[in-house]
Amino acid sequence: MESAPLFGPLDVILAPGEWTCLLGPSGVGKSTVLRLIAGLPTGADFAGTVAASDGAPLAGRVAFMAQSDLLFPWLDVTGNVVLGARLRGAKPDLARAAALIDRVGLGAHAHKHPRRLSGGERQRVALARTLMEDRPVILLDEPFSALDAKTRAEMQELAAELLAGRTVLLVTHDPGEAARLGHAILVMTREGVSPAETPPAPPIRPVDDPATLAAQGRLYAMLREIA
Repeated sequence: MESAPLFGPLDVILAPGEWTCLLGPSGVGKSTVLRLIAGLPTGADFAGTVAASDGAPLAGRVAFMAQSDLLFPWLDVTGNVVLGARLRGAKPDLARAAALIDRVGLGAHAHKHPRRLSGGERQRVALARTLMEDRPVILLDEPFSALDAKTRAEMQELAAELLAGRTVLLVTHDPGEAARLGHAILVMTREGVSPAETPPAPPIRPVDDPATLAAQGRLYAMLREIA
């Protein structure tokens, strides 16, 4: 069977300690880029290099938060937050987990199972689990897309606060989300990536800021031009 490229040559550079938003239509390979950086299987052959500027391996320095919360239904909130340590056979730091659960506003729900949580609460558990890994590089694959507008805005603000100083790559379909959160914004097509202008104010930007709305409009226009 003849193979075909998923996307064209691209060069993605993530500035340390900042949020880079990777924006584009469905099917151009955004999630594949995340999985390549995370070292996860993609089902494709990869010709290229994924490297850190300090020359050290990325393995063990990356945390991944998927679009779905991926909570285990038989574990409570605490069990889901410390899942990474248990899977590695390490003793979980329950005190740190409790502090993170409280930080995301779920201290009173630590012993609830996922079925008893709202969608926004489940996403907060997933965020706490990501933070529990304490990695310098964070990969977010549309983690807020299933939330209502109010909860999405709140989760964006919480994530921006709790991930300050981390190197974050956020995949999103939403120009408004990219305009709010991105220190840098890259628009991806099947041919590669192109940088987009960001608003002058630092993230996280107010949703009604005129410069943010103008950037959102420019991003919509760029997306409409993609064949």
